[in-house]
Amino acid sequence: MQDLDHFAVIITAAGRGTRLGGEPKQWRDLGGDSVLARSIAAFDGFSRIIVVLHPDDMARGVAELSGRVTLIAGGATRSDSVRAGLLALSGSGVRHVLIHDGARPLVSAAVIAGVVSALQAGGQAAAPALAVTDALWRGEDARVTGTQPREGLFRAQTPQGFALDAILAAHRAFPEGAADDVELALRAGIEVAITPGDEDNLKLTYGPDFDRARRILGDAMDIRLGNGFDVHAFAEGDQVVLCGVRLPHERGLAGHSDADVGMHALTDAIYGALAEGDIGRHFPPSDPQWRGADSAVFLRHAVALAGERGFRIGNADVTLICEFPKIGPHARAMQDRLAEITGTDADRISVKATTSERLGFTGRGEGIACIATVTLLKD
Repeated sequence: MQDLDHFAVIITAAGRGTRLGGEPKQWRDLGGDSVLARSIAAFDGFSRIIVVLHPDDMARGVAELSGRVTLIAGGATRSDSVRAGLLALSGSGVRHVLIHDGARPLVSAAVIAGVVSALQAGGQAAAPALAVTDALWRGEDARVTGTQPREGLFRAQTPQGFALDAILAAHRAFPEGAADDVELALRAGIEVAITPGDEDNLKLTYGPDFDRARRILGDAMDIRLGNGFDVHAFAEGDQVVLCGVRLPHERGLAGHSDADVGMHALTDAIYGALAEGDIGRHFPPSDPQWRGADSAVFLRHAVALAGERGFRIGNADVTLICEFPKIGPHARAMQDRLAEITGTDADRISVKATTSERLGFTGRGEGIACIATVTLLKD
C-alpha cells in the first residue's frame, strides 16, 4: 500500500458482547494479546487510528492503549459509535476512512490492501466479502421450511472503506443506522466495490469462534525447551531415592534434601524453560527447612509456576547415568510417580538409564548423574 497520509481507521469496540457472556469479547485474551490489541496491530501502517470504546471501558483503554490510538466514547448502537468516529475526523484533512470491527482480530494485510487500492483507484466505497458457497435454507422450529438461492450472495467482512465526506453524509441522512456501513452507503446511492475477503477474517461472536481463532494462530503457540543436569555423590546409607521411588541399595546419596538426582534435574529443566534459574534460587541449600526434604516439593513448585504462566508440560525425558543400581526394573514406577507429581499423562514422561562405560566418576561408582529435558506449551 502507498500514500496512506490521507487515510484513517475507525475500529469499533464499544459493544458488550452479550451473546458470548462474561467479559466483553474485545478485551478477552487471544494468544497472549487482547482481541482489540490484535485488531489495532493489523493497521500498524496507518498513522491515525480511532478506537471507539464503551464509556465504561475508557479507563481501561487509556491504561492499555494510550499513545497508540485516539480513544473516543461510543454510542448506544454501532452506527452511533461509527458516527462519533467520523465526526472526530471531520475537517482533519483525512479523505478516506476504513471502518473495522474490533472483534475481527485476524484481518490480513492483503484484505486491507484490497480495500485501500479500490479507494485509491477512485472508488467512493469498497468492502471485502466472500461469495456464499453453501446451500441456504429457511427454517422454523428447527425444521427446514424452504430454500434460498445463493447466486449473487456474499458474506460481508470489514474493514469497509469509504470517502470520508460521503459516508459521513450518509450517516447524517440516515441517523436510524443500519447493520453495517455498506447498507447506509447503498441507501445514500453510493456504489460499493467488492474486494477479496478471507476465510480467516472471522468475527468473534461465540465461544467456538475463539477456538477457531486460536487454531488459526497455532503457529504462534509459545513453546519453551528446558534442560536440567544434576549430580549427587554416594554416601553412607541403605537406599537411594530416584525420580520419587525409593530403591534399596548398599549406599545412599549425599545431598541437602533427599538427593533425588532425577527429580532435581527435571525440576531444573522446568525452571530453565521459564528462565527462572534453578532449584537453589527457589529453595536455597543454606535454608535448614529444606534439609532432608522430599524433592516432590521442588518439582510441584516448578510445575505450579509454569501453570501460573499458562504453560503445561508437553513431554519430559529423564536420563539417569549410573553403573548401579539397575534402573530398568523400576523405570515404569518412576515414570508413573513423575506423572503423578506433575499432573501429566504417563505417556508424556520418559525415564531411562545409561552407563558411562566405566568412565568418569559415575563409571567409578562414585555417584549418579542425571540429565532431563522438558517442553512447556502455552496454547
